[in-house]
Amino acid sequence: MSNPHADIQARKQALRQRIIAARDELTPTLQARWSQEIVRRLCGLATYKAARTVLGYLNFGSELKSELWVRQVLADGKRVLLPRVNKAGKHLDLYEVKDLSSDVAPGAYGIHEPIVERCRHFEALGEIDLILLPGVAFDRTGGRLGYGGGFFDKLLARLPHQPPLVAGAFTLQVVKEIPQEPTDRKIDWLITENETIRC
Repeated sequence: MSNPHADIQARKQALRQRIIAARDELTPTLQARWSQEIVRRLCGLATYKAARTVLGYLNFGSELKSELWVRQVLADGKRVLLPRVNKAGKHLDLYEVKDLSSDVAPGAYGIHEPIVERCRHFEALGEIDLILLPGVAFDRTGGRLGYGGGFFDKLLARLPHQPPLVAGAFTLQVVKEIPQEPTDRKIDWLITENETIRC
């Protein structure tokens, strides 16, 4: 008898590998140009303009250069929260970051994370107005395929409210359908270098 959960996990993993391989083939110039266009569109969203406290992430590998967005959010005078992997608790701790040049350093998995000694630990999760989520692949109905660690899913489950979930991704990361499980949360907006999709 087949195990539906194992089947979905296998499909997710195959899709993950395929999309990351395709994304890794982009030239740095294209990545930068497309990232700038995505950030411009992100900052044009009414939900972004209305937000005072936003949660983002810092990019690694060939993903959207979200650092550009974080810099823009800081320049816009909003409060920026960034996650730090808590390996012991297998979850994300959030910290308020004010300066990317001094407040972050390479941490778990080589991703830049807030420096605990320099940043204020943030616990008022209900104050988050908007979340920019990382992901490997997305579909137009809001399906999101993460990296498989489940860190952001756990964080979303801890929130006392449902702030808008936004993702920025290159068009090549948009697929027909993401295999979904009951615990998977859908995103509200998907921004690519070519379009703004209301999911």
